[in-house]
Amino acid sequence: MSNHPDQPGYSPSPRAIPPGLHFIATPIGAARDITLRALDLLTGADVLAAEDTRSLRHLMEIHGVALGDRPLVSYHEHNEGAALPRLMGFLAKGKSVVYASEAGTPLVSDPGFGLARATIAQGIPVLAAPGASAVLCALTVSGLPSDRFLFAGFPPSAKTARKRFLESLARVEATLILYESPKRIQETLGDCAVELGNERQAAVCRELTKRFEEVTRGSLSELVEAFDGRDVKGEIVLVIDRPSAVKADQISVDLALDRAMETMSVKDASSVVAEAFGLARREVYQLALTRGRSNAEEE
Repeated sequence: MSNHPDQPGYSPSPRAIPPGLHFIATPIGAARDITLRALDLLTGADVLAAEDTRSLRHLMEIHGVALGDRPLVSYHEHNEGAALPRLMGFLAKGKSVVYASEAGTPLVSDPGFGLARATIAQGIPVLAAPGASAVLCALTVSGLPSDRFLFAGFPPSAKTARKRFLESLARVEATLILYESPKRIQETLGDCAVELGNERQAAVCRELTKRFEEVTRGSLSELVEAFDGRDVKGEIVLVIDRPSAVKADQISVDLALDRAMETMSVKDASSVVAEAFGLARREVYQLALTRGRSNAEEE
């Protein structure tokens, strides 16, 4: 009996996998970080797809998973136009398709989004076998608050665009997680210190789960100094603490309200200032009404 899904007489593996698209997380470093469920899927799926087929073949060889005569399809952003229809064809025939990015969890700054959307649009099941993720690994070892976090991906490579990008994140009330190239980490740390504040706590997590794993913690100014002139190598995750609370002294609140009310209604200005200083909206609204009347009388 053939074991190729496109040939007559195809019979499923004894460990058959349900039809549909199955995303699996692959190790970000240590090969043993793959899950047993991911190995089951790699062993029993009808079709395998990968961002980098060589990396997936190597991982399967390490764990003794035979490809056999099953299709192994390359799928990434540069060949999506050709690869997506082929994978959708397998799924339409009721096959089980496993997709793996080169390392970590698919779709997290990795390919797979277009495949997921197309599969969902056809009413075909989309499932995931969770596992290794550089985002969560870095957050865990950073020592920074983990109750609320924002993964913002790679900052822009151009300096002006990167500064605008960081400005947009400056007041986000969550721990920030960024990916960065070792070639740009020094520049990015410098821009972060300027746009987010020198004293903001952060951690540079390099080569997570690998032989030369390194986590450097400190304020952004300390990290700028620590990485100055270093020849940095390996994959990097930058984790940055949320902003400290803005001191809500009366003069600062009054000035902020006056500026806000120059372009906003009293209600909107009150909401913006209350959120910025962590104050009750009702109290700020009453203060705004009072200042509005005072300013009108002075005019």
